[in-house]
Amino acid sequence: MTDAILVLNGGSSSLKFAVFERRGELPLLLRGNVSSLGQQPRLRVEAAAGRSKIDKSLGEAPIGMGKAFAAVAFVLAENDLLRRIDRVGHRIVHGGRDFTEATPLDERTLKALRLLEPLAPIHQRINLEIVALAAEILPQALQVGCFDTAFHSTRPELAKIYGLPCAMTDAGIVSYGFHGLSYSHIAAKLRDRYGAHAGGRAIVAHLGSGASLCAMAAGRSIATTMGFSTLDGLVMSTRCGALDPGIILHLLQERRLSGDEMVTLLYEQSGLLGVSGISGDMRTLIASDDPAAAEAVALFVYRIGREIGSLAAAMGGLDTLVFTAGIGENAPLVRERICGAAAWLGVDLDEKRNREGEELASNATSRVDVLVIPADEECAVAAEMLVF
Repeated sequence: MTDAILVLNGGSSSLKFAVFERRGELPLLLRGNVSSLGQQPRLRVEAAAGRSKIDKSLGEAPIGMGKAFAAVAFVLAENDLLRRIDRVGHRIVHGGRDFTEATPLDERTLKALRLLEPLAPIHQRINLEIVALAAEILPQALQVGCFDTAFHSTRPELAKIYGLPCAMTDAGIVSYGFHGLSYSHIAAKLRDRYGAHAGGRAIVAHLGSGASLCAMAAGRSIATTMGFSTLDGLVMSTRCGALDPGIILHLLQERRLSGDEMVTLLYEQSGLLGVSGISGDMRTLIASDDPAAAEAVALFVYRIGREIGSLAAAMGGLDTLVFTAGIGENAPLVRERICGAAAWLGVDLDEKRNREGEELASNATSRVDVLVIPADEECAVAAEMLVF
């Protein structure tokens, strides 16, 4: 029997996976992840469909994506799922202008996606490596790419272009937006809750190690804080967020940083880590009594509050504010401070509901519904796979 979808979601230091039955409401058969690949890798598998929970170390030494995938394949085989998988859905960060819906990954498509690696240097190569690994162990399965950029293709043209010569715009130097699969999942949840209008004018805050905001009207992307690359917008764990382009020119011309040094600085040494000098992990910073940690958290909140105002202006108001992803779901203090910054828009957070992590975290008197909804990119990928 071949009736299952395997979803693979690879990051710079992790590999998430989930298996769903290919029907109806997509019953979950198995879900897990291999985390901390570059430190002390760990395999976790959630109990699902009567299967056992797993939480074990994969050793003290760092591992590559190949060994992480081998651990996942072993779990799938142990649970007698490999033979059932006939579709493999891959979260791929960058689809460029050409890939705005789920697409079978033939060699021509893969070649086009490899050309986009410079636009997402942390993720794209890893995503495509996972495609090759999956094709090797599941040669009979259809490999399909689902793109983080696709959800934002509905934005107005003015939300996509920069003030650059039109020849550069025509060459693809435009805003693409990211975290689209996460936003697609939230849009579906908003439709479940509110019907077709999906919470009306909504801002969704995907706050994890990578962070962005998306303005949605009736569940469709109108504007977002990430643009041409995953560096843009909010201050993140180790990424800088939006910068004055003059800073880049200064670093290149006056400080003589090389291209590789710029990549390392902007992607790996900046953000919460760079500002605090302590950590890029929000939990560590909140627990610290170091003033530099407090400043990093304050900057994170300030930039989000400022961008919420910008996105609300793009929609002409705000009806719903949603928090999702690691920080968004698990940091009540951060939610409280962000909602305080957005109080002028009619946001009124309920302290008890927020502290306890309830889905509806706003007061009855709030003009804006504040929701906390878990991210589930794997479910979003599986939903896109149902058409194949």
